[in-house]
Amino acid sequence: MEPILKVGKAGLSEAFLKSVDEALAHHELVKIKFADFKEEKKTLSPQLAEKTSSHLVMRVGNVVVLYRKKAEATKAEEGAVSNPS
Repeated sequence: MEPILKVGKAGLSEAFLKSVDEALAHHELVKIKFADFKEEKKTLSPQLAEKTSSHLVMRVGNVVVLYRKKAEATKAEEGAVSNPS
């Protein structure tokens, strides 16, 4: 599994948090590399998990893995999937 996001010079900006949130909504499990802020990764990793309502699965080197269960599909979405028109 390759990292799909990188923490860069902007750090945990609102735009980056939104990207992580969208990735978690789509993939559940997301691998993130710390390209910058390598010295702060131990403190930033739990903050990243908290701000995205996810779980910090692991941190190895400059890479963290976050997990968040996908939201349940709404009844309208379930109906569209089970009864395609």
